[in-house]
Amino acid sequence: MPRIAVIPGDGIGTEVTRQAVKVMERAAALSGRTLEVTHWDMGAERYLRTGVAITEAEFRALAEDYDAILLGALGDPRVADDAHLREILLGLRFRLDLYVNYRPNVLLDPRLSPLRNLDGRPVRVDIFRENTEGAYVNLGGIFRKDTPDEVAIQEDLNTRRGVERIVRAAFEYARMRGRPRVTMVDKANALPAAGSLWRRVFTEVGAGYPEIEQDAMFVDAAAMDLVRRPERFAVVVTSNLFGDILSDLAAAVTGGLGLAPSANVHPGRHALFEPVHGSAPDIAGRGVANPLAAIRCVALLFEYLGDPGLAERVENAAVAAIAGGKTTPDLGGSLTTDQVGDWVAAALAAAPPRSS
Repeated sequence: MPRIAVIPGDGIGTEVTRQAVKVMERAAALSGRTLEVTHWDMGAERYLRTGVAITEAEFRALAEDYDAILLGALGDPRVADDAHLREILLGLRFRLDLYVNYRPNVLLDPRLSPLRNLDGRPVRVDIFRENTEGAYVNLGGIFRKDTPDEVAIQEDLNTRRGVERIVRAAFEYARMRGRPRVTMVDKANALPAAGSLWRRVFTEVGAGYPEIEQDAMFVDAAAMDLVRRPERFAVVVTSNLFGDILSDLAAAVTGGLGLAPSANVHPGRHALFEPVHGSAPDIAGRGVANPLAAIRCVALLFEYLGDPGLAERVENAAVAAIAGGKTTPDLGGSLTTDQVGDWVAAALAAAPPRSS
């Protein structure tokens, strides 16, 4: 019986995670699958109350006792520098070595894209972001702070092992899913050391996948093409920083952050699923937060657990909500957060996987 740890998070995180759990448990019940779901008290409220974000014992339990983690958005303006977010989210990413950050960006309905010249062209951009290296390892520091001579240094760390395993993960995904092309994105003309490593590894690993088209782009050109002709992309593999930026852009092109799920995975070991959007404290408690990104995380979670049929059922129900206008106001609907969750949960019975 799979064990799922749920960390609701802050702000709208608690609201959308509640809907995701509702859909997850309803989908499991429809399929006769049993899940053990445990809710964890982690977030800004606890941190402000106790000064503790996550204990060593809690980390060990999450690492050893659970098959997957479902995480809501973290972030609260009352916590200076989002200290609890770094300890919980970045701590889990780095300490569990969740080196794959997979972000699927799919245009589920052409009406949702800000681009008006797609003419029915299908858009699906699967981004594989390296998740444990790059500019996010926090190497560097500040010298002579708050003086006219202040210096800030932030190092960008790239290792052959780290680059090779994320590149291979992207190619393996493309082969398994029949995706035609893998595009590697860097800035080799301005950052030659990192760029050289990424390009050499991409060529070496790519040689083992001759059936897949392969190309490399500078990040600025890739950003431009995500707007001009997003359909030219299939699978994108890139560094931590560039992946963070490009995946948000791809999400905007395909309908907005309210629809964007993500998976943080060390294949065969650990997995954490979270919506790409933030905690949005300005709209928290108003019942208008879009829960579909969190719900679509459930589809990724079921796929990770080895049930692609159940994953497709959840995804189909989310797509049906969009097609039927059963959405929150950001997507043109009039339902509340809870009502969208209720609608998707009820629609699961009428949304069997296409393979059936």
